Amino acid sequence: MPVKYRPIFLIIFAFLFGVTLPGSTFGQQTAEEFVNSGKAKTITDHWDEAITNYSKAIQLNPKYAPAYINRGLANNHEGDFDDSISDFTKAIKLKPKDATTYYYRGIAKKNKGDLDGAIADFTKAIKLKPKYADAYYARGIVKGKKQDWDGAIADNSKAIEINPKYAAAYHNRGDAKKAKGDQAGADADFAEANQLQGR
Repeated sequence: MPVKYRPIFLIIFAFLFGVTLPGSTFGQQTAEEFVNSGKAKTITDHWDEAITNYSKAIQLNPKYAPAYINRGLANNHEGDFDDSISDFTKAIKLKPKDATTYYYRGIAKKNKGDLDGAIADFTKAIKLKPKYADAYYARGIVKGKKQDWDGAIADNSKAIEINPKYAAAYHNRGDAKKAKGDQAGADADFAEANQLQGR
């Protein structure tokens, strides 16, 4: 090929290469951009479109954990708990020390009715992040569902210790105290919860 034509050929080749390779900078969205688009869709309650965007992100980069996490959250919102759990499990394989993903998977398992599985995930989240108030609170809710009132009280007390303004934890602890027969303790917790919520 004559030297004078090589720059033109290289430009054409670069353009063709760019538009055919996923995730390139030549007019193609990256996995991160698809995730951001998906998040924008959730703000407007277009959950199906959000899931589509997260799936496109995963197609571009199967090792991009945020795409699985966000699709898991969207699937959970839509009631697709098995798909949600599957997405969080894939994200955990990619980022095994991410306490938040264990917490999210625990929520999905709780919603599915797998209470023991939920407790295991919340416990793992707490092990990875010992001051994870939300994980203690969520585990307390599940223990309450299993009628483990002492466990529910202990977990909500720990959540309150970490975050003294955690109104929901006071309320949940009050429910457990009431179920256990401690009406005075329950009333005190309900009063504290109402005060924190400005009621």
